[in-house]
Order: sequence, then C-alpha cells, then structure tokens
Amino acid sequence: TLTKIFQGFPAYGSAITVRMLLTHTSGLKDYEDLYAAQFPGVDDRKVPQIRDAQILALMEKQTSADFPPGTQWRYSNTGYAMLAMIVEKISGKSFGEFLQQRIFAPLGMKDTLAYEKGKNKVPHRALGYTKKDGKWIEADQSSTSAVLGDGGIYSNVEDLAKWDRALREHTLLSVAELQAAFTPVKVPGGAKTDDDAPTEYGFGWFLDPYNGRKRMWHSGTTTGFRTFIDRFTDEGLTIIILCNRDDLKPGKLAERVADLFVGH
Repeated sequence: TLTKIFQGFPAYGSAITVRMLLTHTSGLKDYEDLYAAQFPGVDDRKVPQIRDAQILALMEKQTSADFPPGTQWRYSNTGYAMLAMIVEKISGKSFGEFLQQRIFAPLGMKDTLAYEKGKNKVPHRALGYTKKDGKWIEADQSSTSAVLGDGGIYSNVEDLAKWDRALREHTLLSVAELQAAFTPVKVPGGAKTDDDAPTEYGFGWFLDPYNGRKRMWHSGTTTGFRTFIDRFTDEGLTIIILCNRDDLKPGKLAERVADLFVGH
C-alpha cells in the first residue's frame, strides 16, 4: 500500500495497493487538474513543468481518493507517476536508470530513454506540431511533459518493435508474469470509459477485441503527438503508429492496417 511505501503518506493511501495503480482502480485524484488549478487563466505553455516528485507532494496534500479504492475503473496518469516513484523507492535508482539497466539495454533499445531536460538528449528527435490558422506551429511540450511515469519515455518504431518481440518471446517476463498483466481487472458494474462504454484493462493494456479478434492496445496523446499500438497476439501482428502532428487519428490508421492483414 502507499502508506507502507511512502512514509507519512495520508491515511487514505492505506487502502491503495500497487496493483490498483497498475489497473487504474486506485481512485487517486488527477494531478493534471490539481496542478492546473494552481495557475488559473494562465496559458499552459507558460506554466512551469511539473515533475513526478511534485505529484507525490500533491497526493500527500489530499485527504481522500475520488472513490473507494477498488470500486471503479478510471484511467489515471497520477497512478503512473506514483508507479515510477515506487520503482525509484524500491530499487534505489532513478526511474530512467532502472529502465535503462533492466529493459532498454538488455533489449538493445539504443534509441530509447527517459528524457530529462538538461540531463540527457534525444538524438534526431521529431518535434510535435499543431495547425493554427492554416499554418503548422510547434506544439512540443506542455506543463506535464516532464513527468516520466506517464509518458516521459522517448523511443522510435524500431526500438518499440524490439520491446514487442520481448513481450512475445518472454525474454523480459515469464508467461505466468505476463498473464497477470493481460488479465482484465474486475470492478463492480464492470470497467467503463469516460463515455460509459464497457472496456477491459489489465496492467497498462486495453484488452478489448477488434472485430472478434483478440487484441491488446493502447493510445497516447500529448500536445502535438498522437500514438497507437495494436497487438493481435494470435496472429503475431503488431501495429505501431507514431505521429508528430495532432490532426491524425492513429487508432483509425491502425485499424485500416489490421483490416489488410487479418480481415474485417
């Protein structure tokens, strides 16, 4: 539980487990909303970037979760930031160092890192863009872009293919360990999206099928970037789409590719 891991964490954390963070059932408040409330009316581009440790401090100022832990499913970027800090607390290493030693280096992911401004660099990096008044303008960073746990990893298609292969061939985790990650969480009334649509979610993966075919997937959205990964495990097909402009819909593009390979 959070109170066992972080000394001095408020009592409400005694009901929140690591597994709840992994499955988005913790009920932790959205750090983005809490942080934005500190800068009312300020353009996001002028708001100082928040970092993981500040998110822990925000959570320690709260007195309750948004719902009793384990009773609902709600996607939580706060949970991912907390998980990154738990990795640091338990391993005694920085999150980036841990990932490099345990995942990126062993898999040969030479172009993947946890980016920290002033500490490292991303060679040949694509910047994000958005269209305004008919012109493309840079939209690369936001007030939350420096948080590592929920999206501070920079990679490319080739390295992500290596990571996908490691999942498929069980070179990082055993079949049994991955089975836990790929098992849908159960909550009263079932997991539902913000649109009240039913969904299935394991550890970091949506598990909803596509046209009756078993599938694992996830999307990513921030400023001028849109991303999507589709894994059809029975067919051995993985589709990875990375966009550095915000007008594209990579999920729809992935479905078009899937239709070509596995049919409608």
